[in-house]
Amino acid sequence: MSSWFSMMEFERDLTDRYPLLFAPQRWEWAGFDGSFSTSSPAAELVTNVHVVALVRDRIVVCQDDRGVWFLPGGTREPGESIEDCAARELEEEAGARLESPLLWVGAHHGVSDRPAPYRPHQPHPEKAWLWCTADVSLHSAPTSPTDGEQVVDVRAVEAAEAQRLLLTDDRWLPELVSLAMEIRSRQPQRRPSES
Repeated sequence: MSSWFSMMEFERDLTDRYPLLFAPQRWEWAGFDGSFSTSSPAAELVTNVHVVALVRDRIVVCQDDRGVWFLPGGTREPGESIEDCAARELEEEAGARLESPLLWVGAHHGVSDRPAPYRPHQPHPEKAWLWCTADVSLHSAPTSPTDGEQVVDVRAVEAAEAQRLLLTDDRWLPELVSLAMEIRSRQPQRRPSES
């Protein structure tokens, strides 16, 4: 059996088990229409990097000043690598330090209907939001830059609690957490491509 066929079967199985995650998405706030895949996007298309960050077996979640719980991550800066973006965003939003290489989970790949990119250095209209997982340590309060989310709480919680809290952000996030945990257990060598 070819590896391409195996990957197709794997993705089909995941689509059946994680229907909310793999459903077509419309993110009105970003003018973004996309869909999730476990295929790695081209690095130059990745505008945002988010991390299912673990302190041992607990997932790090952040709460903003609107009361929304989210996974740490955010927008890449000009010339910033995927790993550098993840490390910076973990520090800013969670006061966390990367303790392992990033393992990619998948990406929302799609197009924006906005007339211009969110920031001038970003690809447009096609782009991707990368979701990764990694081990981290919590070592300080979030730095919360003034132009980012204002974080009011950071917790490392059991997976079920993280999934419950993340429902305040989007209904497919609990499935993303489950998939991240599954990929961590099955394929620990998967890493984001910088090529």
